[in-house]
Parts: sequence; structure tokens; C-alpha cells
Amino acid sequence: MESVIFHVDVNSAFLSWEAVYRIQVKRERLDLRTIPSAVGGDVKKRHGIILAKSLPAKRYNIQTGESVSEACKKCPELVLVPPQYELYERCSEAFLSILKQYSPNVEQYSIDEAYCDMTGTKYIYESPYEITCEIKDRIYKELGFTFNVGISCNKLLAKMASDLKKPNMVHTLYPKEIKEKMWRLPVSDLFYVGRATTKKLHTLGIHTIGELARTDIGILRSHLKKYGELIYDFANGRDTSYVIDERPKNKGYGNSTTIPFDIDNRNAARMVFLVLAETVCTRLRKDGVSAAVVAISIVDFEFRHCSHQGRMP
Repeated sequence: MESVIFHVDVNSAFLSWEAVYRIQVKRERLDLRTIPSAVGGDVKKRHGIILAKSLPAKRYNIQTGESVSEACKKCPELVLVPPQYELYERCSEAFLSILKQYSPNVEQYSIDEAYCDMTGTKYIYESPYEITCEIKDRIYKELGFTFNVGISCNKLLAKMASDLKKPNMVHTLYPKEIKEKMWRLPVSDLFYVGRATTKKLHTLGIHTIGELARTDIGILRSHLKKYGELIYDFANGRDTSYVIDERPKNKGYGNSTTIPFDIDNRNAARMVFLVLAETVCTRLRKDGVSAAVVAISIVDFEFRHCSHQGRMP
């Protein structure tokens, strides 16, 4: 039986959850999702970085991860709200709780993303699309926010499908659809391909996912080692990983992000670390544990690593 995998990705999660909370709990009339708005930073001092933005804000080219001051220059009327990490954790739990009622095998990928193994549901529903519509309608009715769903036979293609067009969409990306839907995309859109790798691939004359998929794997190995083999498989839609619903007990807690632009000053870097640290601390508090050693690491655009660690007093 061919696997059926869903990748579920909440649209502008922090902003959406903030908007729903203000409408349903605080009884506000203004929906943050309908105006240029963003979650992030110190609202009064206009410091910090953008964590999530609305679609109207996106039209001003405001990017997740950029400084609040830069975002406000692009859109002076931008409405800023401070983050509420505990609220977002509760929204994530409610979201996952509903998903688990449709599949016994749900893997949380991040606070706003999950994989669902829906293999076998064809005996209950006529098609994957039918069950997707039911889940989407229920979550919107009960929780008030929308999300994208990617449907395929493996996790990689399901995730690529969910990113094809947003918001509130359902996309399929089966192996027979790869050439039409995925190969025409820029190589930077491929999962696991960042800016530094994109630059290296461009120097090799590889600009689309299709060109990567048709490249001699020996060339990729010589320039990118094992990583070249991985993205070659991804470009051809191959992924052998499984949906794992129960992760082993954490020996460590961490968080990372890739910023879509260069950070070249200490204050901006500090704010990125502060945001990452807050999400890690939320998870530590939730699990009732404390850290003995703290480490930070930076990788620049040329993949050069710099790290430091210290023991907590």
C-alpha cells in the first residue's frame, strides 16, 4: 500500500494565533490578519526582530527575521504586537490534538508544523482531499485559523507541496507531478537548500530544481560531498524518512533559524539569540527541566562556524 503523508503548516502562525486570541478572548473587532501587522520586538521602543507578519505586511516586502526598525521604515503604519510564547504553545497543542484524532501517527516538526501519516484512511474516506477538507473546516471552526496542507507519498514531497502557494491551500505533489510542479521552481526553494548552497549551485550552472535533479551526481559529490547526494535525492523526490509520532527523551534542547538577509551588527544578532532562547526556555519550563550547559553557534553565509559554550552557575 502506498503511503499517504500530510504536511500541515499553519499560515503565519504567531500572527494568526495572536489575531484569534484578540478576537475571541479580548473581544477586539480588528483582525490583525487583514491589516499590515507583525509580531515581534519591543513595541514601544521599536527594537527587536519580526517573528511573523500578515499578508498585507508581506506586500511591503517585510521579512521574518528583519529588524523592527527596518520593517517600520518600509511600512510606517505597521501595527506591532509583542509575542506571547505561552499562548502560542497552547495554540500549537490544541492544533496537534485535533490532528491526532485523525491519525495515530503525528510528528510535530515545529511549533506550527506537523507530519501526519494518513496511510489506511482510504478505507474511511473517499480521498485524501476529502479528509483534508474536514480537518481544515474543523480547525477553522474550533480554533479560528487556517493552514496549508501538502499531500504526497513521503515527507519531503508533502512539505514541498504545502509551500507551493499560500495561504489556506491544499496541494498534492506525487512523484508523477514532480516535473510539472517542482522542477520548474528555483533551486533555492528546495528543502535544505540555503543561500550559501544556492550560490555554489549557481556557479555550477544549476538554477532550478529540475537542473539539480538532472546533474551528474559525481559533480555534486565533488563540490558538496554527502550533502550533494542528499539534495540530489530531494530534487528527484526521494525521501526514506518515516513519520515518527514519539520522539526519544530529550538529552538537549535547541532552536535555530536561517535569517533571509545578512546580520552585521551586534544588537541585531543579540535579538535573534534572545528570540531563540525564549522558545527554548518555554520548552524547558514545559518539561520541568533545567539546563546545565548553554551553547550558542553562528554559521555565516560561507558556512563558517563559530560557537561558544559555558556551564550554568
